[in-house]
Amino acid sequence: MTAIGIFGGTFDPIHVGHLRTATELLEQLGLAEVRFVPCRVPPHDKSPTASAEVRLCMLHAALDDVPGFIIDERELRRAGPSYSVDTVESMRSEFPDRPLAWIVGMDAFATLATWHRWEDLLGLTHIIVVHRPGADVPGTGALGALLDERRVHDAAELDRSPAGGILLHAVTQLDVSSTDIRDMIGRGVSPRYLVTEPVVDIIAATGCYDHKERAIR
Repeated sequence: MTAIGIFGGTFDPIHVGHLRTATELLEQLGLAEVRFVPCRVPPHDKSPTASAEVRLCMLHAALDDVPGFIIDERELRRAGPSYSVDTVESMRSEFPDRPLAWIVGMDAFATLATWHRWEDLLGLTHIIVVHRPGADVPGTGALGALLDERRVHDAAELDRSPAGGILLHAVTQLDVSSTDIRDMIGRGVSPRYLVTEPVVDIIAATGCYDHKERAIR
């Protein structure tokens, strides 16, 4: 069985950087699908600017016609902080033998030891660490030791067991962030071509980022 990719985040808003990363992982690693899991209450970050309903609407607008992309609403339906380990435990109960692969950026992976019950994660899922080509890889400390023990070098190795491996994979990371997009809109600058056109329309219709209508259109 091929692995299911799990891509969590606030997606506030979802943008082309998210889409490009997911596309490359789906195609290059041969994942069965990529599940986008919008977070309700980020454990480490401030609350999202747009409501859960609007963020979900933007996800559907961006993803519904894309083969291999799935929207998973379990964190939006769950009260309290959206801990990754709780999400993977829930998914593991649905797919007891299927390889699962949690997708994180190198910056988030560097904070792994601060995550809630982080020691339990690799018993439930693989981890795919996406990074820029040529990026530094942790070689010392707790993460260096973890990589020495758990790192795999081929996506095919993820399909051989349900969990436990760490794969580092370089992707074309576009210099785009949801924070920058929200700031642009607040200044009256159009986000066109940084988010898909249907998402532009939702931002304009809802005013979720205090945009200036003229700039958005």
